[in-house]
Amino acid sequence: MRRPAAVLTALALSVAGLASASPGAVADLAPSDPAYTVRDTANVADAYGRITGPGGQLRNPAYLTALQRDVGETSLAQLLQQAASPTRPALTAGNVFPGWNVGNPLRAGWEQTRGRVAKVAFTNRFGALLRGHVYRPAPGARDPYTGAVLKGPFPGVVITTGSVQGSEGMYEWLAHDLAERGYVVLTYDVQGQGTSETLPHETGDALPFCNPFVAPAEGEMTGCPGVPSQQLANFVVGTKDALSFFTSSPAKPYRNPGSAGASVTAFNPAWRHWDRSPDPRPATPGRTTRIAIVGHSLGASAVSQVQGTDRRVAAVVALDKLQSDGARPVVPALAMQSEYGFTVTPWWLSGGSSLAPLPSPAGPDRRREKATGFDAWRRAGVDSMLVVPRASTHLEYTDIPLALPASRHGQALTSVYTQRWLDRYLKHRGGSAPLTARSFRYLEPVGSGRWAPITLRRDRLLSFYYCSAYAVRDRTGALRADPDTTDLGCR
Repeated sequence: MRRPAAVLTALALSVAGLASASPGAVADLAPSDPAYTVRDTANVADAYGRITGPGGQLRNPAYLTALQRDVGETSLAQLLQQAASPTRPALTAGNVFPGWNVGNPLRAGWEQTRGRVAKVAFTNRFGALLRGHVYRPAPGARDPYTGAVLKGPFPGVVITTGSVQGSEGMYEWLAHDLAERGYVVLTYDVQGQGTSETLPHETGDALPFCNPFVAPAEGEMTGCPGVPSQQLANFVVGTKDALSFFTSSPAKPYRNPGSAGASVTAFNPAWRHWDRSPDPRPATPGRTTRIAIVGHSLGASAVSQVQGTDRRVAAVVALDKLQSDGARPVVPALAMQSEYGFTVTPWWLSGGSSLAPLPSPAGPDRRREKATGFDAWRRAGVDSMLVVPRASTHLEYTDIPLALPASRHGQALTSVYTQRWLDRYLKHRGGSAPLTARSFRYLEPVGSGRWAPITLRRDRLLSFYYCSAYAVRDRTGALRADPDTTDLGCR
């Protein structure tokens, strides 16, 4: 029997004078009210908080020093790596522009003190060399939040980057946060991005080759597979092949097709640490493998599709945004949805999608989740949650130094919800209470190998323009999903 919906919505304020207003009063503000524009102006400014906010990149003296050091080290390492593989050229922004793959330099030293990381290289099904890293807990480590000893083996996570030359270094923050809490995590660059090879090796020869004049088979990529990199099929293929590499072991090594002349990794170096035993309590019948997939942007579209067809996937996290077009809701899905796209616009340009602003004289559509996959997951009766961080942008989920807007704490909030979502559906821990908490503790890197605790207040960090909501099973197994109340406060 279906029960009434359980709902998570919150209104957040950042403007002096409005901070004490009740949620109802805030919701009642009309675009014609001058206070509405004042509040919106502050929200736009907060969308640059990662750079200019308290403790942000320009206000932490340790950041610029660490960035200068890491840019040189990363660029040299990539140059040497490419020189060692002349027949595997990565003609990408990440391999050419210094600092593109640095990520957050304040996280330097994580692998010595908080976890372990190993470089990997494997080919996709078209023979293009993909490079990545595998993260895991340090031997004998304790959970940095609870103090409990981390005992393996652990669930697995595969992270697929965003498009427009997104690279794995930009997502190291999430890999760190998950690994130090008891997960084995694979990050990688899809073909044609970051440090991964641009062209395929269809002939099996050491030299890259494809024939762009050969028409692809139905449902496949272009006649030159993976070129250009900016195509959904490239990210779908990357996710599936990364899953195959992640699940490899000495007994069942990865095939590495078309790898002639390349130095490749035969199997997941952390294979002993991944829990490959069947899950006795799967959230989705038949999905007993303890792996989640996470994707951003076009990577989010890819993982939305892959979860519907790949039986190795037990949970999914989509970072701007969960897609329902061409995707079949099957496993529990966390959707992190941003307020803004690549650019930050005032309220009267909030129409259209988050990536393509259009005029909106009536203001933002508070029920914009209809344009995300959340509503499709809820209708399908599959556990789902939609979270919209306040002042967040499409770049929220990438670590990019001193460029492009992102809010001060949207990334931290995303990490917390991702950890708690996977704890529930891969570790069967915590129930729904951790997901509905009003405050969270997060450990943030501040430089010099130090992580400092901060408190995240949910009601101040969720959008007051767009709905956040959830529909999850209760202890009886019934999915709490009623369309009249799932969007409480947004009707």
